[in-house]
Amino acid sequence: MKHPVDVHVGKRIRYRRWMIGMTQQQLGDEIGIKFQQIQKYETGMNRVSASRLWDIANALSVPVSFFFEGVEPEQIDAHFTPAEENQGDLLADREALELVRSYYAIPEEQRKRLFDLARVLSSAA
Repeated sequence: MKHPVDVHVGKRIRYRRWMIGMTQQQLGDEIGIKFQQIQKYETGMNRVSASRLWDIANALSVPVSFFFEGVEPEQIDAHFTPAEENQGDLLADREALELVRSYYAIPEEQRKRLFDLARVLSSAA
């Protein structure tokens, strides 16, 4: 069974990689491993060693702590089951990631207006 922290770290790797528009191949090349290993890290199938996480953080221009943001103690609970793994996980949705990346590519002033519009539209729905 995958450990919930490994799954979380993998999701954060995928999230950051997507946000900067980097492919698994590019990240693998940057840190000297095959893209298949990146896939295994991102799914939590394989654990990321401390030194490899350091390399990934440098390649993605984030501090190592970035990968642990949002980890909650209850995620580590012994009652964790694989079915809970993707429940409510926007980072697992490719469309949501593309939307977020596109959103942050919009200039700040226009982004604020778009955000306000989205808020109004969602409350009207």
